Amino acid sequence: MRWFDRCAANLPGERQASTAVSDFPFVAVVGQQALKTALLLNAIDPRIGGVLISGPRGSAKSTLARALAALLPATAEGQRPPFVTLPLGASEERLTGSLDLQRVLTEREATFQPGLLAKAHGGVLYVDEVNLLPDPLVDLLLDVSASGTNVVERDGISHAHPARFSLIGTMNPDEGELRPQLLDRFGLCLEQQAALSVQERVAIVQQREAFDRDPQGYLAHHAEAQAALTQRIRRAQSALREIVSDEWVYEHIAQGCQQAGVEGLRADVTWHRAAQAHAAWRGATRVAQQDLDVVAPWVLAHRRTQQAEPPPPPAAAGAPPPAAGSGSAAGQSPGAGQPPQAQGQWGAMPPVAQPSVSVPSMTLPAPDAQAPRLASRSHATSARRRGQQPGQRRGHRDAPRPDWFATLAANRGHWPWRQLRYAKARSGQPVLHLVLLDTSASTLGEQRLGRAKGVVERVARQAYAAREQLAVLGFGSDGVTPILPRRRAPKALLARLDAVGGGGGTPIRQALLRAVRLIRQWRQQQSGLQVCTYLITDGRTRQPLAGLPSLGECLVVDTEQAAVKRGRGAQIARQLGARYLTLPAAGGPRR
Repeated sequence: MRWFDRCAANLPGERQASTAVSDFPFVAVVGQQALKTALLLNAIDPRIGGVLISGPRGSAKSTLARALAALLPATAEGQRPPFVTLPLGASEERLTGSLDLQRVLTEREATFQPGLLAKAHGGVLYVDEVNLLPDPLVDLLLDVSASGTNVVERDGISHAHPARFSLIGTMNPDEGELRPQLLDRFGLCLEQQAALSVQERVAIVQQREAFDRDPQGYLAHHAEAQAALTQRIRRAQSALREIVSDEWVYEHIAQGCQQAGVEGLRADVTWHRAAQAHAAWRGATRVAQQDLDVVAPWVLAHRRTQQAEPPPPPAAAGAPPPAAGSGSAAGQSPGAGQPPQAQGQWGAMPPVAQPSVSVPSMTLPAPDAQAPRLASRSHATSARRRGQQPGQRRGHRDAPRPDWFATLAANRGHWPWRQLRYAKARSGQPVLHLVLLDTSASTLGEQRLGRAKGVVERVARQAYAAREQLAVLGFGSDGVTPILPRRRAPKALLARLDAVGGGGGTPIRQALLRAVRLIRQWRQQQSGLQVCTYLITDGRTRQPLAGLPSLGECLVVDTEQAAVKRGRGAQIARQLGARYLTLPAAGGPRR
């Protein structure tokens, strides 16, 4: 029985006392208590669904994920559960499995070669930089994680095998976001902080140096602590079935999920499983409030759509309650006693809401349509050096690839083969519409922000009708925030747009740099992707835009309506080599 099945049945197993020398021991990692606990809970109950670890580079994400492999208790057969790594450059066949062509050619027999999904069955599938996975691999992971079965079908040849595993992924949020569908598949999500104390930095470097000097001795030094941790995991697995949950536990989870605005019931189920695993880890017999509180942030972090109201600060013992209307910051200097994220915004006005306004008289072309292009000389020159006209895509034709499954089916087992079948070329080109929406304070006048939202809505409707993808970023309040992560264009976007407020400065340069990084990442994930970028702004910014890399096909929509424009919409379009369009007079509010 594999590890996943044994945990569900709560059967004991024996430990295998071997580990790779290159793996840093789990117990020797300094700090990171929250992440350690989350990983251990998934080892106790893999049905939780795995862990997504989000954080900057160098925060021990991969170290802890790989170190977990040495702690997993062995099965009753004495085998350690597999810990399989999915590399970013893996092909679809390597993930799902493929036809063994060597045996086809030598023995004239079609044999299925298991892939990484088959090897990870009953254990852990680890994906480093999971947000950079190509879309085809993400689609495969979604299908298999939902069904627990990997099915490979190729023109009459079909093979299916069980593929149940705990998914552990790491990502750096600065390098792009994770698709919402795959994000929800992770049971828990933890966001690691880059800030470390001086003492922690010193301890980490010292531990790493000791490991590098003598890996075998270092592992032997921590072998007893590692074995004790494995034994504790085994006991918790055995006790998991006996954990009792009172009725108030289910009500607490349901209310918490409802307040967070989560979609579906996966959060409810995951929260309950994680709380039970935490109770088993403590050695308790029933779920307590502390079990629910510990795992709640990890369950809701990536599923929350509504922010919870912050609790009032705890009053000191014997201190009188604050006077009505005084607030908790009364009598303090600006920023004193406030959290770090609030100090930088002291005195700033909160975002101002402005509803969407329809723009029925506007004909919105795609960025590559015949709209006026204000191309810069450098943009045109660089295009001609590549043998292209400005705005022209470089075409190429891929060489046809043999489809071995179709070839086997067509020859019906006869040898030698009489005909060779080739893989069909993909019809159509995937299209993604990326919208950069200016939400700064300057857009609040004359309902410019509302009309700009109306433009975004028109882009969304066109993309929805064409079954294309959409992503929306807002830039204002001195930051860049995602309004709609990359996904299939939704049928309705109005409510989400109306929830976006305006205020603060205009970080247009940061938004453009973010767009360049995302476009590069998306094209690495999906070859042949056509990205159409829309920059919707009133152009009122003092930031220099010279030296920015090209966005490719881009349309600048100038929302400023004054007869004498104070903004720089046309200049921005010229610097970007983009097409330029002005917003017509406002229509009525859409409600």
